Amino acid sequence: MATRTTGTGPVTGTTRSARPDAAPAAGRGGAALSTRARHVWHHVTDGPLVHSYYALAGCVVLLTGIGVMMVLSASAVESISDSRSAYSLFAKQAAFGLIGLVLMVVLSLVPTHVYRKAAWPAWLVSVLVSALVFTPLGREVNGNRNWLVVGGQSIQPSELAKLALSIWLAALFARQGREVADDWKKALWPSLLGFIVPTGLVLAGGDAGTAIVFAMIYAGALWFVRAPLKIFVGGAALLVVVGLFLVVTSPHRLDRITGWLFADCGATDACWQAQQGLNALATGGWWGVGLGQSRLKYNYVPEAHNDYIFSIIGEELGLVGATIILLLFIVVVVAMARILTRTRSTFVRITTACITTWIVGQAFVNLGMVTGLLPVIGIPLPFISYGGSALLTTMAAVGVVMSFARVPRTVRVRTDRGPGGDGQERILDEQEARERGYDSEHEGSRPAWTRSLGGLIGKARR
Repeated sequence: MATRTTGTGPVTGTTRSARPDAAPAAGRGGAALSTRARHVWHHVTDGPLVHSYYALAGCVVLLTGIGVMMVLSASAVESISDSRSAYSLFAKQAAFGLIGLVLMVVLSLVPTHVYRKAAWPAWLVSVLVSALVFTPLGREVNGNRNWLVVGGQSIQPSELAKLALSIWLAALFARQGREVADDWKKALWPSLLGFIVPTGLVLAGGDAGTAIVFAMIYAGALWFVRAPLKIFVGGAALLVVVGLFLVVTSPHRLDRITGWLFADCGATDACWQAQQGLNALATGGWWGVGLGQSRLKYNYVPEAHNDYIFSIIGEELGLVGATIILLLFIVVVVAMARILTRTRSTFVRITTACITTWIVGQAFVNLGMVTGLLPVIGIPLPFISYGGSALLTTMAAVGVVMSFARVPRTVRVRTDRGPGGDGQERILDEQEARERGYDSEHEGSRPAWTRSLGGLIGKARR
């Protein structure tokens, strides 16, 4: 209590602070923000996997749509200068995008065990088709003999081999089980042979960029199968030796490396493409010069619609447009990571890990190449760079991962079957149950009354 003095005498009352609710209000605001952040994080990490399904579908559609639009912008000038229609490459890329969308949706509906059964046939077919590039059907493009021409249509078999290798490695390691983590010999055999064969074929054709992607896929599979660390140490040392050999024995690669290191270029030097790509990015500023308004696509940036399409995106759409592309790739990674970390199936985990490493690694190398952080290697940007084989295969790979998000998270299985046919009931991931050879029963596949009736019958039998 306190006394307040007035003109008529003392008045007794309570003492009040100036703003007693200011600090609690701020505290409540911070607590509400923290609660919302925890809710979002919980939703991302523990929400239904079907959210990853729609996130992958939405991001891939957006990235492909942006890619088709930018292919039109980046290729129109060169197409006209080559006496072709300005829409020729755009029409092809749009057609491949629509076919890829259908293929992605269809593959997302395929049961997981079908992919595992198709692993060996897919790997064998990819190797045989890749070997056809050394026959009269093969064609050399920009010094790389990694194309087939069938019916007037060019096909790049190495793109198909990326998906086949991912599924094959997952099926192999799933069959080997936990022994891979304890014995480095079992981790390398026969997986190393399955990796060397397609990688050797693309290297024989002169495509070092695709060989790097194969190496990233194999490293991702070994990492997520918890292979011994000595494998990665030895593999890194071997990669350095092989890389130096490939650079020294190829004058073109040597020019690219020296141009990247010293950046002293003329219009005909190997680093001209890298410098013009950086100029395009710098010209864009915050908001870009406007869609279709690029000046450096007028034959200044080689392969503007292919490997260096991100530089045209930066010039026309600015930092904001380039950031949107990066954010879409981040959402793709998060969606795949949710599937990878929450599955109990080795096959699903390794397949998702390989495809994630493939897409993220390829995007990282391409962006590093365009921004000057890496030398020019010749790896396209997934979903965006021009190329029908690459677009179809990458969208198919996303469809495979989307199919894993549709699998019921848990199923009821009977294990330890006795002479009477009874056994203990356990709850497992569906694919894990298949890997262990158990018969699964989906919890949501039958009405509730049939499940109750089945339980009563089971009790009566016991």
